[in-house]
Amino acid sequence: MFIDQAKITVKAGNGGNGMVSFRREKYVPKGGPDGGNGGRGGSIYFVATSNISTLTDFRFGLKIKANNGGHGATKNQYGKSGEDLYVKVPIGTVVYIEPSREVLADFKSEGETILIAKGGKGGRGNNAFKSSINRTPRIAEHGIPGEEHLLTLELKLLADIGFIGLPNAGKSTLLSVISEARPLIDNYPFTTLQPELGVVIGKSGNPFVACDLPGIIKDAHLGKGLGLRFLRHAQRCKVLMFMIDGENSQDYYDQYKLLRNEVKKYGYKLDERPFFVAVSKDESDESKRKVAALTKKLKDVTVLGFSSLLHANIDKLIDTMEEYIANAPEIEMVDEAGVAVKYREYDLTVITEPDLFTIEKVKSGVYRIVGEKVEERYHKYILNTEEAILSLLNYLREIGVEQALEAIGINDGDTVLLCDFEFEYYR
Repeated sequence: MFIDQAKITVKAGNGGNGMVSFRREKYVPKGGPDGGNGGRGGSIYFVATSNISTLTDFRFGLKIKANNGGHGATKNQYGKSGEDLYVKVPIGTVVYIEPSREVLADFKSEGETILIAKGGKGGRGNNAFKSSINRTPRIAEHGIPGEEHLLTLELKLLADIGFIGLPNAGKSTLLSVISEARPLIDNYPFTTLQPELGVVIGKSGNPFVACDLPGIIKDAHLGKGLGLRFLRHAQRCKVLMFMIDGENSQDYYDQYKLLRNEVKKYGYKLDERPFFVAVSKDESDESKRKVAALTKKLKDVTVLGFSSLLHANIDKLIDTMEEYIANAPEIEMVDEAGVAVKYREYDLTVITEPDLFTIEKVKSGVYRIVGEKVEERYHKYILNTEEAILSLLNYLREIGVEQALEAIGINDGDTVLLCDFEFEYYR
């Protein structure tokens, strides 16, 4: 079964918790803190491979989960790091984060490995908090949760040239003649139900990849027939070859306009790709006359007639493919409206500090502290000791929460919320 789209969930491992522990050993009085740090959570990587040609393994809403890091232990023992997961995907897979549709990864070559979900950092044990002032800290941190994403995987086959035409136009037959590919060929519409790839050796000796796309019909851009689903694969083709059925088409120009119109309405700037026109089954005097008329009508477009049955003009057709591919620009990934897609990038050279916090008034006498940074810091605390709670409150005071609360008119006895932590405010 050929599956070229799937929705999955990935969850990297959480970091392990740090531990509160003190060294207890005979003849060693006041041994001091020896709680170890938690281990790092496992990350999830995708690896491109040519051994897979479909996203079948990812159907049914698969959830991929990496192992959590181990908790810290006594004697300053670090928790075990979670094992990283390496998941194989076909070359040509594009990974989108939902619902923002940011491109997280675009796999174009064998062995390409990209981080998809980063494991959480382990929390610190109490040994990390000792100082000259506090010799016996009773505080440790939770591990940071690993990243979790809802992803859409789309397989867009990588090819140098794509064949676009109506059903039964002769696309599969041509691919079988110019390459070693053996697609299903028969005399009925929609014989090709999935894209087929073939490697063609040009006159220069350099190979290129041709893609036989399933036939499209009128209004394919609206989802009719198989066109909408498989026109997606044309997005990765550098050159498009519009194939007209020279035997069964009454008006070559009308068929050409239909194909061009469907590609234009599909979007993704497909209509701006380099292209030329090839007329298949060019074996009769009438078809040759129609090819000449079409060439005259399309003055700025290359038009070639050929016959896969008689192997007529095949070499010239391959030379034309090779020439167009050599001069084609690199493909820019765009969305349906033609706007360049947004990539998610980790740039370690740029430091962007989110706002520490903001204060929201929930109702009379109740205030909430919100903010990515302050909430992340809160989740690190293991609030099972008085010292840990005081450490959190001191942190909130240091970053200016107390002044902000007073500025908006908080009164003694009012309630302050931070995630699921609640306390009463007193000056």
